[in-house]
Amino acid sequence: MYNFIFSLLLFAPPAGGEAPNPMIQFIPFILIAVVFYLFLIRPQQKKQKEREKVLESLKRGDKVVTIGGMHGTVAGIDSEKKTVLVQVADNLKIKFDRSAIATTEKQETGEKLTSKD
Repeated sequence: MYNFIFSLLLFAPPAGGEAPNPMIQFIPFILIAVVFYLFLIRPQQKKQKEREKVLESLKRGDKVVTIGGMHGTVAGIDSEKKTVLVQVADNLKIKFDRSAIATTEKQETGEKLTSKD
């Protein structure tokens, strides 16, 4: 019994010249695939879904930061073209793709926009 457990842990053939079970040889590959899924793929999918929800719920007055580091306030949204009009200064509005928004800070007051002003 000890030799069998030890051979499983080291992924070595059992002592005594016996032929190893072919299924045991695939266990390391299966474990690696499970670890990749649990620690890399699944969290990334959750993060992507969360980001899509945030981008869909943008509204006027939300403070945003773009992926380039530009800070501003949402002044308008064009849902057809998937663009956002961001007010950066008093008389300066810049149009960004919706995917260029990195983070948002929601405002309690503000109306949900469905079309460009």
